[in-house]
Amino acid sequence: MPSADDPAQRVRKETRLFLFLIVFLFPLLSVAIVGGYGFFVWFLQMLLGPPGPPH
Repeated sequence: MPSADDPAQRVRKETRLFLFLIVFLFPLLSVAIVGGYGFFVWFLQMLLGPPGPPH
């Protein structure tokens, strides 16, 4: 039975973690951050009006 410090098992674990981060977590965070910023700007423009010179 392989021990918990088995290098091959550790490499497999790190590879799965890396793929999870690259394929799932980073794209999800990117969409959430950009969407949150867009919502913030939209809400601010609802309260303060669109950007541009005052009338």
